[in-house]
Amino acid sequence: MNAVREWFTKQRGWRPFGFQQRSWSAYLAGRSGLIHAPTGMGKTYAAWLGPLMDWCQQHPDRDAWAAMPPPALQVLWLTPLRALAADTACSLQAPLEELGLPWTLELRTGDVSSSVKARQRKRLPTALVTTPESLSLLLSYPDAEDKFRHLACVVVDEWHELLGTKRGTQAELCLARLRRWNPSLRVWGLSATLGNLAQARDVLMGSSPHAAEGLIIHGDHPKTVAVDAIIPQDIERFPWSGHLGLRLLPQVLAKLEQVRSALLFTNTRSQAELWFTAIMRRRPDWIGQVALHHGSLDHHLRQRVEAMLRAGLLRCVVCTSSLDLGVDFGPVDAVFQVGSPKGVARLMQRAGRSGHQPGQVSRAIGVPTHAWELIELAAAGDAMARGKIESREPLEQPLDVLVQHLVTLALGGGFHPQEIYEEVRSTYAYRALSQREWRWAMDFVQRGGPSLRAYPRFARVQREARRRVVGSPHIAQMHRLSIGTITSDAEIAVRLVNGRTLGTLEESFIARLRAGDRFVFAGQVLELIGVRGMTAWAQRAKQRSGLVPRWQGGRSPLSTQLAHAVRRRLEEARAGRFDGPPMQAVRPLLELQQRWSAIPRADELLIEHTITDEGNHYFLYPFQGRLVHEGLGVLLAYRLAQQAPRSITAAANDYGLELMCPDALNLDEPGWRRVLSPRALSRDLEACLNTTELARRQFRQIARVAGLVVSGYPGREPSARYLQASSDLFYDVFCQFDPHNLLLAQARREVLQQQLEAQRLRRTLQNLAVMRIILSQTPRLTPLAFPLWADRLRQSHVSSEAWIDRVRRMHVALESAADSPLPPGPPRLQRKPSRRIKRAKHRVGGAAV
Repeated sequence: MNAVREWFTKQRGWRPFGFQQRSWSAYLAGRSGLIHAPTGMGKTYAAWLGPLMDWCQQHPDRDAWAAMPPPALQVLWLTPLRALAADTACSLQAPLEELGLPWTLELRTGDVSSSVKARQRKRLPTALVTTPESLSLLLSYPDAEDKFRHLACVVVDEWHELLGTKRGTQAELCLARLRRWNPSLRVWGLSATLGNLAQARDVLMGSSPHAAEGLIIHGDHPKTVAVDAIIPQDIERFPWSGHLGLRLLPQVLAKLEQVRSALLFTNTRSQAELWFTAIMRRRPDWIGQVALHHGSLDHHLRQRVEAMLRAGLLRCVVCTSSLDLGVDFGPVDAVFQVGSPKGVARLMQRAGRSGHQPGQVSRAIGVPTHAWELIELAAAGDAMARGKIESREPLEQPLDVLVQHLVTLALGGGFHPQEIYEEVRSTYAYRALSQREWRWAMDFVQRGGPSLRAYPRFARVQREARRRVVGSPHIAQMHRLSIGTITSDAEIAVRLVNGRTLGTLEESFIARLRAGDRFVFAGQVLELIGVRGMTAWAQRAKQRSGLVPRWQGGRSPLSTQLAHAVRRRLEEARAGRFDGPPMQAVRPLLELQQRWSAIPRADELLIEHTITDEGNHYFLYPFQGRLVHEGLGVLLAYRLAQQAPRSITAAANDYGLELMCPDALNLDEPGWRRVLSPRALSRDLEACLNTTELARRQFRQIARVAGLVVSGYPGREPSARYLQASSDLFYDVFCQFDPHNLLLAQARREVLQQQLEAQRLRRTLQNLAVMRIILSQTPRLTPLAFPLWADRLRQSHVSSEAWIDRVRRMHVALESAADSPLPPGPPRLQRKPSRRIKRAKHRVGGAAV
C-alpha cells in the first residue's frame, strides 16, 4: 500500500470517500480538473494527497527520506484569503510531519514577514501556500522560470470566490505562464458552492493541451444543512428595512447559551461592530468569550481570534465574510446569519462553518432584520434542498489586468510579443483578444499610448534585442509595489497612542471626523486625536457611544436563484399555503397584502398606485434585486420624462421600486408596456444615467491596476484624494486626446455589467414584456410598498422631524387601518395637502391620500 494511503486509513483511521479516491487516481494519471464537494467533506486532502502519493511512488525507499534535502517547489496552493492560507497550511502540514516526508511547506501572503519573503527569494519551499497577488509578484523576478522549473501541481482553493473577479483573471494569466514553463502541469480547482461547474472548469483549464481532459469530480454525499430562524414575538404587517435588527438580541443570547461555540455572520462590517458592541453591553460577563473578526482589523488580531476559536475558547465570534471560506473550526456547532443571506451559495458557505466534518449536520439560524427576510430565509432553504446554486460569470478581457501582467512578465526575464500573445490567448478571459487590442496593449506599456508618449515614466517596457524588458530599476520597484492594487482600497491605519495597530478604515470616513470625535472600531469606542499621513491616532473613549464606520460595498443585491425561490414561496402563500414557522409568522402580513392589493404570481407584474400628501406613488415589483431595480427606476423615470415634463423620484429595494411624482402618470396597461419595453435599452441607459461620471469613478480603479497611478512606498502612501485627482486627470486627458483608449471603453463596460447589471436588467425587461400586468389602485401603502416608502423617505429626508418618528407614525396609522372593520382611510403625513396634490386627487377621482 502507498505510504500516504496507509497514513490516511491506518494511522488516521479514516475511510476515503469515493470522490477522494477518484481524485487521487486522476492525479496519478496526469489529469487535471475541478473537485466540487460540500464544505467539510475533505476536498483539501482530495487535492493534496495526490501529489504526495505521486512523489512517494517516485521515491519508494522511506528509509532514505530522512537524508534527503527538501525537494524544489512541487506544489503551489492558491487561496483567495490570507486568513484561509494560514488555516490551510496547518491542514497540509499534518501528513508531512506524520509521514516524515522531507518536504517543506511555507506561506507567502501580505501577512508574512519580510525576512521569510527574503529567504523565499533565494529558494522556494517544496509546497507554497500563497495568493494570486503574491504569485504574480514571484513571477516578476528574472529567475522565476528556474524557481518554478520543477512545479508539478497547482491547486486553486475556493475557485468560486476568484471566478468572476479581476483576481481570478490574474490567476488565469499566471497559470498560463506556468503552463508554458511546465507543459505537463496538473491544475486542480476546489469549490463547494457553484452553479456553472462546466464553465468554471473551462476557465480554470484555459486552452492548454490537457484542457479537453479536464474532469469534474463530484462529492459522493450531499451535505445536510438545517436552516432555522428566530421568529420575532410580534410581526408588524408593515415592516421596514432594519426595524428588527438588535430587537432580537435577547433571543440570540438565549440561543448562544445553548451552544459551545458559534459564528454570528453579518453582511457588513458596520453591522458586525454594532452587534459585537451590543452583545458586550448586554453580557459583560462574557468578556473574553466573545470576539470580533472582519477584514479591516489588523491581521494579528484576526489570527488571535482564529486561534482561540480553533482551540474552543470562544463562545461566539461576530464576523463578516472574512470567515466565510474553508477555515476549519471544529468546535463551531452553530452559525447565525443576521439579515438576509442575499444568495443561496452564501448561506450554504456560511452554514458549512458548523459541523465541518463528514457526516455532521451544518446548522444556520437566521436572524431577520425585518419581516420579509423570514420569507427569504425559508426560500433559501428551499433552494438549497433543490440544489439551485448561483453561477459566477467569468470576466471578459479586463485590459487593465493584462497591462499589469505584461509589465510583470517584462520584469520576470522579458518576453517575445508574439509568443506572449498566444500565451495570453490560451486563457479563457482573453481567448477572443484581437490583434488590434493586443497592439494597443503593447503600445500602452511601451510608450503610454498616443497621449502619454512624451512622458518617459510611462515607457515602462523597452525593446532589448528581440525581447521586451523593463530597463528602469525605479519602474521595477514601483510596479512590484502596485501588483496588489487589484484588491486594495483607499484605507487609513487606525493606531492607539501606545502604538498598537487596530486595523484600517476607509479614508472617506476618517475625513468626516474632527479631533475629539468618537467612533466605534475593533469592538471599542475610540476618540480621534488626529491624523498624520495615512494614520489616524486615537485613544479609548470614556463614553459608551460613537459613530459607526460605514464601508463601501455593503449593499448586496438579492441573487437570481434566491429571487426565484422567493417568488415560489409567495405563490404558495397566494394559494393559502404557509409551510414552516417563518411563513406562518408572516402570514398576517401576506394576507393583508392580498386583501388590500395582490400577491403577484411568478408570471405577473404588480403595479400599485397610491396617493399621499407627498404625491403619486407607483410601486412595481419585479423581484429581481436592488441593483436591477435601481437601474430600472432611473430608466423608467427617464422614459416617462421624455413623454412629458415631469419631476420623478425613484427608490428601490430587492423586491421592487417606487416612482413618485406630483401628478398622476395616467398610464394604462399598454402605456406601461411601452415604458417597460426592452427596445433601445443601451441607448436609453447611456442617455438617462450619468454614465460619464460613473465611468470616471470606475476608471479610478482601472488606472491603479494598469499602473497609471501608484500607491507609493510603504508608510508613505499618498492620500485617496491625490489618487482620485490623478486618475481623474488621466481620464480627462484620454477623453480629450485619446478618445479611443481601450481603458475608457473598459470603464464604461464595467459600469454597465457590474454596477448596473445591464444583462440582468435586459433579461428582466424581456421577461416583463410577456408577463401579465396587474394595475392596483390602493387607498393606502401596502405591506410590500411600506418598506420602499420608508427607504426613499430616509434617503431624501430633509424635514426637521426625525425620519424614524415619521415612519413609526405612518406605521401606527396603517396598523390601525388594517384592524378597522371600515374601509381603510388615508393617514395624513401633512396637515394641509398642497394645491398640486388636490389637483392630483381630483384627477384620480378623490381616491385615498
